[in-house]
Amino acid sequence: MAQILQGRFGFNLKTSRSLRPLVLNLSRMNFSTLNGNHGIRHPQRRILQPSNVPLYMTPRRTYAMIVARILRGALKLRYLVLGGAIGGGMTLNKKYEEWRDGLPDMKWLDDVLPDNEQWHKFSKSLMSVGEAVRDSIEIDPRLKKISEEKLAEWRAWFDNRLDNAIEAAETTTNPTVEGSFQTLSDIISDMYGVTKEELKAKHLVETKGMSGAEEAHRKHQTMQQQIEELQAEMMTVQLKYQKELEKLERENKNLRQQYLILKSNRKSGAKKIKKSLIDMYSEVLDELSGYDTNYTMADHLPRVVVVGDQSSGKTSVLESIAQARIFPRGSGEMMTRAPVKVTLSEGPYHLAKFNDSEREYDLTKESELAELRREVELRMRHSVRGGRTVSTETISMTVKGPGLQRMVLIDLPGIISTVTVDMAADTKDSIHQMTRHYMSNPNAIILCIQDGSVDAERSNVTDLVSQCDPLGKRTIFVLTKVDLAEELADPDRIRKILAGKLFPMKALGYFAVVTGRGRKDDSIETIRDYEERFFKTSKLFHRSGTVMPHQVSTRNLSLAVADRFWRMVRETIEQQADAFKVTRFNLETEWKNNFPRLRESGRDELFEKAKGEILDEVVNLSQISAKKWEEVILNTLWDKLSSYVFENIYLPAAQSGSPNSFNTMVDIKLRQWADQSLPARAVESGYEALQKEFLELLELAKKSPDHDDIFDNLKAAAVDEAIRRYTWEDKAIDMLRVIQLNTLEDRIVTDKGEWDQAVRFFEASVKEKLNLTENTMAEMFGPSAWQRWTQWKYATDEQQKRRNVKGELDKILVSDSKHPPTLSYDELTTVRKNLQRAGLEVDTEYIRETWYPVYRRHFLQQALLRAYDGRKAYYLYVTQNRDRGDCTLNVNDIILFWRIQQVMKVTTNALRQQVINREARRLDKEIKAVLDEYSEDEDKKIQLLTGKRVSLAEELLRVRKIQERLEEFINALNKEK
Repeated sequence: MAQILQGRFGFNLKTSRSLRPLVLNLSRMNFSTLNGNHGIRHPQRRILQPSNVPLYMTPRRTYAMIVARILRGALKLRYLVLGGAIGGGMTLNKKYEEWRDGLPDMKWLDDVLPDNEQWHKFSKSLMSVGEAVRDSIEIDPRLKKISEEKLAEWRAWFDNRLDNAIEAAETTTNPTVEGSFQTLSDIISDMYGVTKEELKAKHLVETKGMSGAEEAHRKHQTMQQQIEELQAEMMTVQLKYQKELEKLERENKNLRQQYLILKSNRKSGAKKIKKSLIDMYSEVLDELSGYDTNYTMADHLPRVVVVGDQSSGKTSVLESIAQARIFPRGSGEMMTRAPVKVTLSEGPYHLAKFNDSEREYDLTKESELAELRREVELRMRHSVRGGRTVSTETISMTVKGPGLQRMVLIDLPGIISTVTVDMAADTKDSIHQMTRHYMSNPNAIILCIQDGSVDAERSNVTDLVSQCDPLGKRTIFVLTKVDLAEELADPDRIRKILAGKLFPMKALGYFAVVTGRGRKDDSIETIRDYEERFFKTSKLFHRSGTVMPHQVSTRNLSLAVADRFWRMVRETIEQQADAFKVTRFNLETEWKNNFPRLRESGRDELFEKAKGEILDEVVNLSQISAKKWEEVILNTLWDKLSSYVFENIYLPAAQSGSPNSFNTMVDIKLRQWADQSLPARAVESGYEALQKEFLELLELAKKSPDHDDIFDNLKAAAVDEAIRRYTWEDKAIDMLRVIQLNTLEDRIVTDKGEWDQAVRFFEASVKEKLNLTENTMAEMFGPSAWQRWTQWKYATDEQQKRRNVKGELDKILVSDSKHPPTLSYDELTTVRKNLQRAGLEVDTEYIRETWYPVYRRHFLQQALLRAYDGRKAYYLYVTQNRDRGDCTLNVNDIILFWRIQQVMKVTTNALRQQVINREARRLDKEIKAVLDEYSEDEDKKIQLLTGKRVSLAEELLRVRKIQERLEEFINALNKEK
């Protein structure tokens, strides 16, 4: 106390000479600091110091005090370090003892394995046995020599290998390997007779022991880095390639449009000079094939229509005129099933070709004749669709050869009297209708074929011909098989037929021909020689009578038909051309009135334009950013997985009762899920995302100002068909399964950002399910009190009943917030009896149905509270021992949703790469294939491109083309005159 008063420790207490007693005025003291009232400030704080006693406190710090404080801090740090080391050592020792106690007891091996003395005795016995054997066995000198040579060879090989190994090794030493090398040198010195020092001086081998694994790991990391760099470079090159493809697609579109415009407007002068007159006329008839118009103007251009009963020989007559057996043949079977237009013209070589093909068939070769007949039969069968027997689709072909008369003939199916079981029910009527259609043309020349070997009364064709041409001004009658008729029929009867006195029909001329001897293998030359010999030797046609020489033979028939054909053409062609001019003018006027700002585009041009627009939208898929793809795929994936995650994984695990069982059940279910259904569902999500984005591009294109709705049906049909055919790559499922299984193995969140994302993901998912549950409860329990008062809504009797049950169930949940998901028998009984007291009779099943949404909402609300708590739980999750379950906060559900979120991320990334790199191009390929198929299917174009605009443009283009071809033909015809 004296030291304090003397100022030894930094204070000088200066007082007056005489110390006075200190008197306190308690009435003026402030006790706020004693009772805790610190909020009131007082100006005077010096309570124990009177005003008349001065107190001087001068702080002063000496060097001794500073040194003492330094020594005290150093000693304190030493004690802390020493205490920590001792405590850590004791903890480590305790851990080692626990680990050693946990090892299995291996003392039983001492009783089984021999000790050191037993091993020593055993080795000595082996050495003694070896010496005894060596002394008792003498080796053959030759065998010994061979062995020494072989040993020398092995020694040289080992030296070579050892030298190579030493050259490849590094020069540093390793003590761990030196011991191993020492033992190895002992063995080698025994084998080679070399000392250890010499071997060590000659061959110094260096290895790195345990560093070899590290070196391999480092090489693996280097190679992995190189692979990643190569993948990035490949991705860059692929993007550049994709951009170049997009550029080429756009250029191709422009070139295609220019080509279509040039193709529709250009006129090829070179082809006009090369075409013959009959070829030009045949092209006009091809344009008129199937022509239909709203202006009541039919096709009245001349052509020769070959009609007759089935098996009457009409096809044989046409082959005789064409001088080639170009049609398939059958015995009693209908072979002609569709109209065949044959254009005959003169040329240096005997050739045939179809108008829609460039291949020419050499008619002088039997092999090509057989191929031509086979092709005709295939085209006929292909033209018959829908279970029908005959078709109206015309097969057009051209036959050229020396001495052929120029004309156009139409071979029609033969007229039948009875429909057989293998024919369609309307076959007979269809043939009659088709025959009438062709004969109703007022300028058509009717070549009526009648079988001379059957009774005239059995003829069906003559009645049809007489109805269409009652005056016979354009009919030529042909009697076939007269060689058979000479033996079977009355000669006078045949003369009456050729004189036109037997049938009621009339004709310009009557002809008798022989079309063969009934042999399929006979050539046309053989048939014509037979016909010529027959008419020279026949008694029927050499007797004096009405039959004139010019009425027999196929040659005379061909000349007469050709002469009549060209006479009819010259008489009617001008009139037909004028009629088409009028039709063209009317159609152009109607087009200008209805579509004044549009050009006349036919179906082919419209189809090409629509095809280009569809392919442009496919190209636009590559312009979608990777971020947009990941967002779309992620949303689609979660829509598919959310229900399964909640109902099959989260809810059963969360209701299991304990964190350990929760984690065990989650691991089992996640692995089963990833191994079985998750990869397939992921692929479905990628497929749907690709389809969704492509359809959105098409819908966005519809909103553009230059959109043409005439393509909508075609685009929709092509895209639907392509998507129906399109399938995701097969190996994608296996690849996704491996990625997903590896990702689910990770159970530790190491990043705060990922933790926050998982919490938000868990919270949003729970809120979504909670909203659905509340909507279900609103339907089950009726409107709330607020809705009843503000919206005038009322609950039904059933809803009121459910509401009463819900009130009893809410009491159970209030009393036990951790109630299990099912009600016990006692609880069901209690609820039922309470409701009975209130006058409501319900059964246990009714209570369970009401309990399910009530408990579900309660559980989701509890889960939502855990999500709120998990927002700030990451520090507690990291610092405490998670594996031992010491964490006071239950975050298992957040970890589960983090794992699911990670799986969804890697899956989305993999699917996005597949979409950009492969699947978009595969979809493009499917769409192109569908469009190529549609481009060859005229029926599909007619079905998908409809409307007045299309039909009017199509008709106008066809009439314009026909009128131009007619004018071209008329100019050539006038020049020939």
